[in-house]
Amino acid sequence: MYTDPIADYLTRIRNAQSAGHKVVEIPSSKMKKDITRILEEKGYILSHKFDNNGPQGTIKIALKYTNDKEPSIRRIERISTPGLRKYVGATELPRVLNGLGIAVISTSRGVITDKEARNLKVGGEVICYVY
Repeated sequence: MYTDPIADYLTRIRNAQSAGHKVVEIPSSKMKKDITRILEEKGYILSHKFDNNGPQGTIKIALKYTNDKEPSIRRIERISTPGLRKYVGATELPRVLNGLGIAVISTSRGVITDKEARNLKVGGEVICYVY
């Protein structure tokens, strides 16, 4: 049992990339599925597959590397934690690396990127930064 499953998800991706693994398997949840979908849409991972084995299911993520074996995700960090939630309004949405990275935001419209939240003019909880 762990207190922050999203931080565990991000750490598993970080550790798998530093070890040079091609695939990482992570316990599933709705929030993790949404974050995985965003990572694939934005080109940070190759593909993903949801397996509904057991009560929780798993997510298998195929990691993406450059030609010189560098991971495509340079940094992935948790912003809002269970001990200190980080909420932003529609006008205070963060820009990661001046627009080169993405911030994953949990809004009333679902889990979306900072750019989509700006277009929809909604704020929410800042889950993580990816670049």
